[in-house]
Amino acid sequence: FYLATIICFILALRFLSSPTTARRGNWIGAVGMAIAIVVTLLHEGVHIGWQIIVGGLIGGAFGAVAARRVKMTAMPQMVALFNGVGGGAAALIALAELHRILPEPGRPKIDIALAIALSGLIGAISFAGSMVAFAKLQELIRGRPITYPGQKFGNLALLAVCVALSITLVSGVQDEWLLWVVIGGATLFGVLFVLPIGGADMPVVISLLNAFTGLAVAIGGFELENNVLIVAGMLVGASGTLLTLM
Repeated sequence: FYLATIICFILALRFLSSPTTARRGNWIGAVGMAIAIVVTLLHEGVHIGWQIIVGGLIGGAFGAVAARRVKMTAMPQMVALFNGVGGGAAALIALAELHRILPEPGRPKIDIALAIALSGLIGAISFAGSMVAFAKLQELIRGRPITYPGQKFGNLALLAVCVALSITLVSGVQDEWLLWVVIGGATLFGVLFVLPIGGADMPVVISLLNAFTGLAVAIGGFELENNVLIVAGMLVGASGTLLTLM
């Protein structure tokens, strides 16, 4: 079933490349995602609690209403919003996975710890940056570049601190608060990263952040040992990178 999901995602991208087949591509992608969700929930060891049901109903209702009401001219900000949600989900999964592993059976292996740190860092940047891009396109904040003295130096210093804390987390000091600080700093960096970019360049920024989200999701697939997440994340990341370069 996961293989069928992967095939659906690949076909969806193929059909989305043309306006005449885009509708079909959306349907195929939706079917693939539905299969992935159902199979994951039915997987051995997964407990379907009321929280999952309520969360699915809320998320599904929000997505359906938002997609039906959005105008075609407002599609870029809708893409930014949905992309940001994906990045935020990757960051939250990293937090949840570290919280699950640390008490018992113990500290995660270095490859799992690295995946947790990277998905938390990249996912938080994508979430915050996408929310700012959405706010600019929706004219909730002004579209002109927002700058201040020493901005580049401050952004680089903040990113360096986040990376240093991530390395500390992976190298053995595996305390949960470190990941909280990394995600908090990455969220702030995502905001500061997009603020100085004008509204006219937002489509390029959204494509770049889309690549970030895909990468965070793919890395999350390694920490959860889920092949469909790895493939889907890489497909999203690759398409986002190509759109940015184009």
